[in-house]
Amino acid sequence: MKKIRIGIFGLSRGKSFIESILACNGEIVALCDTDESRIAERKKTLPDAVAYTDFDKFIAHDGLDAVVIANYFHEHASFAIKALEKDIHVLSECTSAATMGDAVALVRAAEKSKAIYMLAENYPYMKFNQEMRRVYRGGSLGKVLFAEGEYNHPLWNDWSKGDCLELLCPNSKHWRYHMPRVYYITHSLAPLCYITGVMPKRVTALPVSHPFDKETCLSDLYWRLPDRSAIVSCFNDDGSVFRVTGWAQFGAEGNSYRICGTLGQIENIRGEDGRIMLRYNDYAVPEGMSKVNSYLPEWQTNDGGLADMAGHGGGDYFVVKEFFESIREKKQPIFDVYFGVTLSAVAILAHRSALEYGMPYDVPDFHLEADRVKYENDFDTPMYSSDGKAPTMPNTELAEYLPTEESMAEYDAAVARYRASREQ
Repeated sequence: MKKIRIGIFGLSRGKSFIESILACNGEIVALCDTDESRIAERKKTLPDAVAYTDFDKFIAHDGLDAVVIANYFHEHASFAIKALEKDIHVLSECTSAATMGDAVALVRAAEKSKAIYMLAENYPYMKFNQEMRRVYRGGSLGKVLFAEGEYNHPLWNDWSKGDCLELLCPNSKHWRYHMPRVYYITHSLAPLCYITGVMPKRVTALPVSHPFDKETCLSDLYWRLPDRSAIVSCFNDDGSVFRVTGWAQFGAEGNSYRICGTLGQIENIRGEDGRIMLRYNDYAVPEGMSKVNSYLPEWQTNDGGLADMAGHGGGDYFVVKEFFESIREKKQPIFDVYFGVTLSAVAILAHRSALEYGMPYDVPDFHLEADRVKYENDFDTPMYSSDGKAPTMPNTELAEYLPTEESMAEYDAAVARYRASREQ
């Protein structure tokens, strides 16, 4: 089997793919990051990989087959486009695009390219989500009518200071300082789409906001955005409805998913570390099953051991496996460019809906040029770009909590004080 020669752009998140790439017969030939200390750290284990700090030189590396795009969350699209234009396969971290205009440009570039694009969304590949897909696709639940997905990841005090402060949000123009939580929607929505095979076509959202303070999960050193999540309703292409959260910061930490069909339902039980609850109505219990079934699923694959060693519940391994299989077999992956930009659009439009307390928005069909034209010049964003370009829309519906020059300066001063104290 021919080794796939791959480069990694963005070595903070990108380092998590290294072991899975090697396990799937990939060869890491190039590394790229603007932080030379990260490059030096990765070179300890990948001494033969050529290091770059310039992306254009990185994708010009001789014989490069594919790249992992793992730079800042909101800036994947432009780099993915550059790679696709050179017919280099792209495995892009979430999200595919942070503006509607970027989503349109990315689809157009992918359609022109000979290379494959795949969204590196890993939560669908967790063991319990793969089991729910297996059961649902088996037909015993009937047709999906309603489903729920939550990615609930509150932050705590230790994340508001020290090294975590610098890692997560090193300055007041960093994307995490300004990002609406609903923009991080793929971990709650993608598993539902993966399990059922349906996709959203209309969204509406209501904001969940409450300011952070010293006595709750974040100190005053962290960002002041009161956005805790948004409750998003998706009307789908098969008539079903999903309720998802994006990145939620309420309640107890955990990821939970529930699929309700015409004959029964399946879910991973909250707080039970991946345990499945599968229930049927009396008239629809399959032969050999009970009305109520509770169990820990097993991998339905021979490489479960490799998955167990990977991050995100095995998801990182299966993402790389799917990407490499798509390249080798010259087929489109499940999470192709249309899947990626559709989920990005759901997030962007859900935030706009939340700013308007529930205004519905139609999700464009990115296969159709007529839908794409409507958004090709829409680059509105609540986040700063790396070159300092300012946001063009609010990141919260609560005007009194919008970032100001004063609050941003206060945050930067707090980070500077921490750095100074660490050097003493």
